[in-house]
Amino acid sequence: MPLDRFGRNINYLRISLIDHCNLRCVYCMPLDTTAYAPSSELLTAGEIERVARAAADVGFQKIRLTGGEPMLRSDLVDIVKRISRTDGIREVAMTTNGVLLAPKADELAAAGLGRVNLHIDSLDPERFARLMRFGTLRQAWAGLEAAERAGLSPIKINSVVTRGYNEEDVIELARLTLRNSWHVRFIELMPLGEGGCAKVARDNFVSSAETMRRIEDELGSLSSVQNTHPSDESVNFRLKGAKGIVGFISPVSDPYCGTCNRMRLNANGRFHLCLLSDDELDVRAALRNGSGDDAIRDILLQAVLAKPTGHRLSEGISTSNRSMFQIGG
Repeated sequence: MPLDRFGRNINYLRISLIDHCNLRCVYCMPLDTTAYAPSSELLTAGEIERVARAAADVGFQKIRLTGGEPMLRSDLVDIVKRISRTDGIREVAMTTNGVLLAPKADELAAAGLGRVNLHIDSLDPERFARLMRFGTLRQAWAGLEAAERAGLSPIKINSVVTRGYNEEDVIELARLTLRNSWHVRFIELMPLGEGGCAKVARDNFVSSAETMRRIEDELGSLSSVQNTHPSDESVNFRLKGAKGIVGFISPVSDPYCGTCNRMRLNANGRFHLCLLSDDELDVRAALRNGSGDDAIRDILLQAVLAKPTGHRLSEGISTSNRSMFQIGG
C-alpha cells in the first residue's frame, strides 16, 4: 500500500463522478451556479475504470463515489460494475443525497455497490427545504429505506450542522440510533471556495462539542465506541441502549489530518491532494493522450507523495478555486 511523505497509508480513493447536483444546500452550492464542468471534461466510465485499476495496482482497496450528486450520472450502474470487478478493490461505496436513489438501489447493489452514506440535514420537512432548498425529505427518506432493503448497509446518515438552520434538529437525528442500527454523523461546516456559501460556512459554524452537548442534554450521555478503522474521520459514540452509532466529524475544531488515508479524484480528472487546499495533479490528459497504465499509476503515486501534512484552516487558508460540489467531499 502506498505511503505518503508522512508515513500515512493512502488506500482510499474518493471519485467525484459529476459536479452537478439536484440540491442547492446553502453552505455548498449557490442557487444561480453555472460553474459546471462541460460534459466533455468529465471522465468517462472507461477512464474511471482505468484509474480504479491503477489505484488497485498500487494498493488502494476502497473507492467511494461522490459528486455533486453521483446519481445524476446516467452510466452510474456501469461505473459501479466496472469498479466492483476490479481486482484488489474490496469495497465500493457511494455518498448521495438519496433523492434519486429509491428506483436504483436494487440495481446498484446487484452491480456491486456495498453501502451508501445519505445526506440528510433535518427530519423536519420545512427546515429540510430551507437548508437543502431543492428536493424533499420524503424523497430522501424513500432513498434511505430503499438502500436498507437492498442491503446497502450499514446505513450512514451525514448531517452538516448549520447555525440558524438545523442545530436543534441534531436531537431527532441522533434519536434515530435508538431504534435503528444506523450511523448518524454530524459534520462541522468547512469554509471552501469563495462567495456566499463560504460565508455561510464561516458565519454559521457549530462545533462538534456544542452539538454533542445538545444531544446529551436531551437524550443522555454518549459512551465512546472504538473506531473500527484508525483512519475513520468520525469519532463515534452510542446512546444508552441504542442500536446505532452517533458520530462527530470535526475537520475544523479537531482535525484528523494525521490519520488521513484519502486521495480525491475530481470529476474533471484531477487528483485533489487535500480537501481544504487547491493543489491538484492532472490525470485526464494522460488518460486521453494514449498513455499506458504505467503513466496513470505514476501520476497517482506522485499525488500520494505530494499530499500535504494537513489543512491550514487555523491560518485562515482554505480553497479559493473550488467549492465542495466541485471537489467531491
